[in-house]
Amino acid sequence: MNTAVPPSRVAIVTGASCGIGAAVARRLARDGMQVVVNYASGKAAAEQLAAAIVGDGGAAIAVRADVADAADVQALFDAAEAAFGGVDVLVNNAGVLPPELPSLADTDDAAFDRLFAINVKGSFNTMRQAARRLRHGGSVVNFSTSVIGLALPGYSVYGASKAAIETMTNIFARELRGKNITVNAVAPGPTATALFLNGKSGETIERMSKMAPLERLGTPDDIAAAVAFLAGPDGRWINGQTLRANGGLV
Repeated sequence: MNTAVPPSRVAIVTGASCGIGAAVARRLARDGMQVVVNYASGKAAAEQLAAAIVGDGGAAIAVRADVADAADVQALFDAAEAAFGGVDVLVNNAGVLPPELPSLADTDDAAFDRLFAINVKGSFNTMRQAARRLRHGGSVVNFSTSVIGLALPGYSVYGASKAAIETMTNIFARELRGKNITVNAVAPGPTATALFLNGKSGETIERMSKMAPLERLGTPDDIAAAVAFLAGPDGRWINGQTLRANGGLV
């Protein structure tokens, strides 16, 4: 009888120094995964989060990488493999949203390029590495947005960047045939994070919190639970899908 304890799975969570990414890192660590807390600029917060996970009996390291830079992403995977021996789960949480929410006509070139560099190319860079380096039986969880269904003014370019993610998710799942790797996306609705709240009036936040039938904003832990399902053993038959975690908003 084989009584050997299987090794812990290893997860890279991009943009994990705060908000939803930090909640995902904490949740996956509680589920027994070894976690790579990726950050681009929030070094202190990422290191504090990794230390907290270790303090709670888990395993985590903080690694800086700009996901829009292909060389940085390769180094991110290198660091994960050096620390933990391999990678099983990739969570593409890193993303940006202009707080001023410009209309399409008022979006300048720099804002457009930044949105697509981080939201689209960043996930492309990590998925390209995942195709070569994720272990058999792994999972990729990308991030889309429920704005695609809501079609709110001010979100045209952001929504377009996330629509690209949904398309890549569906096709990438098929391209990984034979590797037993699932690829899915989570599409949060309005969630109480700095990314969402920044630049919005109290009236706007209150109005949006009542839009869903459950009459509240989502929490980072709500979204982390959806990610944990897709990355965990109970989500193995879900593949190539986008899960709209928005309280029934759309």
